Amino acid sequence: MTSRKLPQLIARIERWPIAGAFTISRGSKTEAVVVVAEISRGGHVGRGECVPYARYGETPDATLATIAALAGPLSQGMDRRALQTALPAGAARNALDCALLDLETKTSGGRVWDLLGRAAPRPCTTAYTISLGTPDAMAAAAAKAAGRPLLKVKLGGGEDGARIAAVRREAPESELIVDANEAWTPANLEQNLAECAELGVTLVEQPLPAGQDQALARIRRPMAVCADESVHGLASLDGLRERYDAINIKLDKTGGLTEAMAMADAARAQGFEIMVGCMVATSLSMAPALLLAQQARYVDLDGPLLLAGDRDDALRYDGSTVYPPDAALWG
Repeated sequence: MTSRKLPQLIARIERWPIAGAFTISRGSKTEAVVVVAEISRGGHVGRGECVPYARYGETPDATLATIAALAGPLSQGMDRRALQTALPAGAARNALDCALLDLETKTSGGRVWDLLGRAAPRPCTTAYTISLGTPDAMAAAAAKAAGRPLLKVKLGGGEDGARIAAVRREAPESELIVDANEAWTPANLEQNLAECAELGVTLVEQPLPAGQDQALARIRRPMAVCADESVHGLASLDGLRERYDAINIKLDKTGGLTEAMAMADAARAQGFEIMVGCMVATSLSMAPALLLAQQARYVDLDGPLLLAGDRDDALRYDGSTVYPPDAALWG
C-alpha cells in the first residue's frame, strides 16, 4: 500500500496597527488588514499574505472564504500553475500563489529565485510614503524623511500644488514621485503636471480615474506617468502605451508573483518602465515583490515601515534600503 502526505490549508485575517494613520485621496486608515494563507505538506509550511482592496470590490471576509474554498482542490494536488485558472487575479490568488511558491521552495531546499530561474535579488532602495494632508502637515512629515533618497507623495485635492511645493521645500535633495490615486480631472491635469515638473517630480502615478484617462494620450507628458488602478494583470497591458510611460505592478492586483513576473517581462518588452508597489502590509507581503524590484525603475515597498510593528523574521530595512528575505520569512 502506498500513501502520500496531502497539503493542508489554514487561512486567517490579521490586523496590524499603522504608526499614526495612512491617508490617500480615498480615505484614511489606522490598521492594515491582511489575509494570510498557510499550506503545509511533509513537515514544510508555505506562507503568503494579501491585502483585500475595497477599490476592487474585495473584503477580508470574502477573500478568506475564497481561499478556504480551495482547501479541497489543494489537498487533491492543485499546484501553482492550476491556480492561475482556478481563481481570477486579485488578493486571494496572490496569497495562495505566494504560499505555494514558498512551499515549493522549502520542499526543494533551495531559494525561490533558483526555482524561478532568476538571479538572486540584491538590496534595493524603496520609496517612503508621505500621506495626504494639509501642506503644513506634509511639510512636517517631509522634514522628518528628508534624508531618504526617494519620497512618494500622496496627492488628491485642490491644494496639490501647495502640497508638493511644501514637500520639496523640506526635502530638497530627495527624488520625488507623486500618486494622485485617480483624484485629478482632465481640467486640472496639465496644470498639475506642470507644477510637478517645475518642482522636479520624476513620475506621476494614476492622475485620472481608470477608464477615464483618455486625456493622457492627447497631451505632452512632461514626466513619466504611471498606471496603477488602470493596470492589473498581463491582459490589461493592451492599449495602455499611448497613455502611460510606466506601470505599477502589485501582487495583490496581478494575483501573485507568477503572473507578476510574466507581466513585468511583457511590459519591458513593450517599452514600459516598471514600478513595483505594495499595499500597507507586513514583510510577508513585501518579500515576493523583491524579486520584481530587481528590474524596476521605481520600488515602493515601504509597507512595513508604516506599521507600528512587523512580524518575526521581518525584512531588514536600513533607512530606505531593503534587503532580500531570509528563508525563515519567505522563499
